[in-house]
Amino acid sequence: QVQLVESGGGLVQPGGSLRLSCAASRIMFIIYNMAWYRQAPGKQRELVAGIESGGRTAYVDSVKGRFTISRDNAQNRVYLQMNSLKPEDTAVYYCNAQSRVNNYWGQGTQVTVSS
Repeated sequence: QVQLVESGGGLVQPGGSLRLSCAASRIMFIIYNMAWYRQAPGKQRELVAGIESGGRTAYVDSVKGRFTISRDNAQNRVYLQMNSLKPEDTAVYYCNAQSRVNNYWGQGTQVTVSS
């Protein structure tokens, strides 16, 4: 079955950086719009960044200028480079793959920003 496997989460101090990676398997990756969502305790899951199959990107206002989403279609991977991390970025980060007919989620990776 389709798998989305996230990696790269962890504990980082405020101002630090992390790079999340999502490896996709058993899908025609190139046709999927990919995205990163996050969910903090007691809050709804929110869209953080998305990248369309054609490469166009979009970001939630709170991460603009700090986070960068990218994709490698040859490796079936999507990345989220997170810089200048803040405590409010603490959440479980989920990889999402969406086509016209399918919507898949990864299991999530924890990101904790704390001193």
